[in-house]
Amino acid sequence: MFKKVLIANRGEIALRVLRACKELGIPTVAIHSTADNSAMHVRLADESVCVGPPPSRDSYLNIPQILAACEITGADAVHPGYGFLSENARFADILDAHKITFIGPTADHIRVMGDKIEAKRTAKRLGIPVVPGSAGAVTDDVEAVRIAGEIGYPVIIKASAGGGGRGMKVAKTAADLSVALATARSEAGAAFGDDAVYIEKYLEKPRHIEVQVFGDGAGNAIHLGERDCSLQRRHQKVWEEARSPALDEEQRGRIGEICANAMRELRYRGAGTIEFLYENGEFYFIEMNTRLQVEHPVTEAITGIDLVNEQLRVAAGHGLSVTQSDIRFAGHAIECRINAEDPRTFAPSPGKITYYHPPGGLGVRVDSGIYQGYSIPPFYDSLIGKLIVHGRTREECLARLRRALDEIVVDGIKTTIPLFQALAENEDVVRGEYDIHWLEKYLGMTKSA
Repeated sequence: MFKKVLIANRGEIALRVLRACKELGIPTVAIHSTADNSAMHVRLADESVCVGPPPSRDSYLNIPQILAACEITGADAVHPGYGFLSENARFADILDAHKITFIGPTADHIRVMGDKIEAKRTAKRLGIPVVPGSAGAVTDDVEAVRIAGEIGYPVIIKASAGGGGRGMKVAKTAADLSVALATARSEAGAAFGDDAVYIEKYLEKPRHIEVQVFGDGAGNAIHLGERDCSLQRRHQKVWEEARSPALDEEQRGRIGEICANAMRELRYRGAGTIEFLYENGEFYFIEMNTRLQVEHPVTEAITGIDLVNEQLRVAAGHGLSVTQSDIRFAGHAIECRINAEDPRTFAPSPGKITYYHPPGGLGVRVDSGIYQGYSIPPFYDSLIGKLIVHGRTREECLARLRRALDEIVVDGIKTTIPLFQALAENEDVVRGEYDIHWLEKYLGMTKSA
């Protein structure tokens, strides 16, 4: 196993990785910006190194400073968490050149799956079902009109290097196409430095289903079931659950094995998530995330497998601790992403936490780095914690979620807890009858009420 792991992240995910390392007896190094001097992961790590001022580009994205932190502390491995440098192939290459293990996939796999067009080509080659659309980047209006005519309107234009909903526009008719294409290109160029876009069939009422996969890099790979992430706002996930209320055993088994087989052929290493739109019984590949997901705890809850522990094992060359036949799915789990935001306007709400009381009891887990007296800095993502509940059935899980949401107290700032309290009581959510557009329609109705 590793001599020392540097955690190249912050917040709840840094604390999550730190805990896994401690359980394996691996010393840890926390990096942090000056804004995170008092962060919980910094307090609990064996060592800490300040890598720069608050802006992410000068600290958590500062590769030379992170590399220097590795050399100063003698860290022989880096866990990137999610976000920041977790899907940066150049970072993985640089670490490899310095004989430091990147706890994640190979740089080549990160590159392939980071390019949405190449990822789609690769998925198709590996037997993963894809959304009908352009074979590559669309370069002009004439080509766009031809492709859209072939696959049928509405269509969606997406940035090849995109994410988070940027560089993404819908054209419902041919008259909308030219403006949508130009706008998507402009947004993509500004956000990612790459204005390449592609076209896909726009599905009207799909769900967002993703499959957790894990490979050892030597041709062995497994899937750990699916998660339903359909409750989204502006293409950002808000509520995730495992397993999906929309699938039956035949469907989930079929798509899981398709994904596992693809990862075996790819000789994929580490944790990954293959994301789909699902409509009318069919799955359509949209992207693969070559990292740990924010919502990984719901998979841990229903499988009993520590995914971060597994990442560390595989990266250290010990292989997977389980085979596909070892995987058993038990019960149902739901995760709510708690943000420091106004629950109605979603405006950020940084500030000092004057009182904090987490919920507890059977089947309740809170992943968070906050504590009473902690000041949430205004420089980073507003996620301050994740509430994960597990029950024997979805009904029991929802009842436990309502109870946990009533128990949790975060004073001094505004949070999205009231939103989740409302969602947990909503009839559509309780029945599991929602798609990726449902939440925005619901929020629009509540604002106008």
